[in-house]
Amino acid sequence: MQGNAFAQFDKVKNLPYYDQTKFHFGFILAANTMFFTVKTNPGFQTELYDGNMLPPDISGDSFYLYGVTSQPTYGFTIGIVANMRVAKYVDLRFIPSLAFGERYLIYSINKYQNQDTILVDMKKSITSTCVLFPLHFKYKSARTNNFRAYVLGGINYSIDLASQSKNKEAEGSGTVLKLYRNDLLFDIGVGGDFYTTFFKFGVELKMSYGINDLLKPEDNIYTNGIERLNGKVFQLALTFE
Repeated sequence: MQGNAFAQFDKVKNLPYYDQTKFHFGFILAANTMFFTVKTNPGFQTELYDGNMLPPDISGDSFYLYGVTSQPTYGFTIGIVANMRVAKYVDLRFIPSLAFGERYLIYSINKYQNQDTILVDMKKSITSTCVLFPLHFKYKSARTNNFRAYVLGGINYSIDLASQSKNKEAEGSGTVLKLYRNDLLFDIGVGGDFYTTFFKFGVELKMSYGINDLLKPEDNIYTNGIERLNGKVFQLALTFE
């Protein structure tokens, strides 16, 4: 009778030999939030911009840049999962993906016109379509029935197909902020795998931190106050393998 009492806690394991295979594949669907880490130049608030130095989307007699902040928006990511078993609790994963997103830089500007001082906010939109090549090591816990937790870490090479860094015709009626095309990011994340009858389903939270300075300087009020502009991405993903 005691044996029956313990037996009721044991569940039938789905896909019991799944993790013993050397390779397996799948796909990923994710929601992302892209934004920037902004490092401003020392003393940027003391630089005066007169009317002759300003881009065409600002009018006035003179200006001081007061501050720069980043505002994220939501996007999405799709990709293919290629997983190689390295050891009992370690996998190597390559997940080429396509990510769509948009980020804003908000410029607070002190505007002087006709002896009046006005604080205005200028919002600059930067759209990105990135081809991603992340390579991760995934360290898994021991399997408990049909669940297994994990942590991951690795590097991620990004190519922004929407980059206008080489587009000389982007200077229309307003200034277009230009990002360099290539970036290298460090990825860290946590997640959990759920073994179903026919496939493995995962939920994963990942953070990516870019190491390259992305902003192309253009010698105007929008770029002169920024020393470095680094990308950052949060991603909540569903994996099907």
